[in-house]
Amino acid sequence: MTEAGPPRRGKPPVFLERQSYRRRRVIDAARVLPFIGMLLWVIPLLWREDGAVAVRSSSAILYLFGVWILLVAGAAVLSAKLAAQARDGTAEVEARGGEAP
Repeated sequence: MTEAGPPRRGKPPVFLERQSYRRRRVIDAARVLPFIGMLLWVIPLLWREDGAVAVRSSSAILYLFGVWILLVAGAAVLSAKLAAQARDGTAEVEARGGEAP
């Protein structure tokens, strides 16, 4: 038997399909990636150049190229995930016999 409690107030919980939820999170990650890259590229400007904590320019250049490589790899991963999700979405729509939204 189920107990009938008082009715819930407020908004009902929102149910999102797992695929659409994941697709939106990947799209959000793709939108945030340039801003993360910009913040990582600005970090060498914060490095101290006076005193014994001086940073060599070669270290800064290696850091910048390392960040650049990571951004390219991250963009490639996100692009592959988005393409795979798009393929799955179109295959699912074709299986239902409908048109893509």
